[in-house]
Amino acid sequence: MARAIFCFQAELNHFLPPHRKGVSFTHEFKERPSIKDTIEALGVPHPEVYAIVANGVAVDFSYSLQDGDRITVYPISASPKIPSGIRLQPPLPEVARFVLDVHLGKLASLLRMLGFDTLYRNDYEDAELAQISALEDRILLTRDKGVLMRSLVTYGYYVRETNPEKQVVEVLRHFNLFDAIKPFQRCMRCNGNIKPIDKASIVDLVPSRISREIEEFHCCTGCSQIYWQGSHFQRMERAIERLISSASLS
Repeated sequence: MARAIFCFQAELNHFLPPHRKGVSFTHEFKERPSIKDTIEALGVPHPEVYAIVANGVAVDFSYSLQDGDRITVYPISASPKIPSGIRLQPPLPEVARFVLDVHLGKLASLLRMLGFDTLYRNDYEDAELAQISALEDRILLTRDKGVLMRSLVTYGYYVRETNPEKQVVEVLRHFNLFDAIKPFQRCMRCNGNIKPIDKASIVDLVPSRISREIEEFHCCTGCSQIYWQGSHFQRMERAIERLISSASLS
């Protein structure tokens, strides 16, 4: 039986059992499996791997594991320490767009509130998520690491937090997206664009009190949901301020 020594860095340890977190450990294997297959068999999805060093030399996912190898695996957070020539992940799309799995519905709404193009349905199949991510260059966010291990997926991230407000801060920080926030550009229901609409054209579609008190309205181009700056809008503004504040304090 051949053996190799592995060490996973920083947040990649999230995917390992307690006895393997933050330490070097021996992995036994047969024949010469690819390093990509081995890393995923150990529990770490390939989109989270930013660089691999085998015996002091950078390798890519096609590298075949050999007896006696010493392997160090790095996440994106270690990128300042990694020369650009050995990074495995391509640059992220210039404009961050997302597709989310069934576990992240509340996160989807928060990302839309912040202006990010975010696809979500509660009936997406794993294969469909991977295909959308690949065909549309969308970042796949999930709480199911098995989805990230599908070969089609290039851009993906396993969301560690379980609280939606903490999740959105985690995603913004991980992808460095705070400067890209443009609140109230997306419909929280369907992800459509929100555009100004003439009050006269929707006056019969809103409560009479609202039509008397409010002059400016917006409408979703996708589902025709009507928006105005009432108490709900003010609550969302406070929620955005809270999210940004908590991120800066973290």
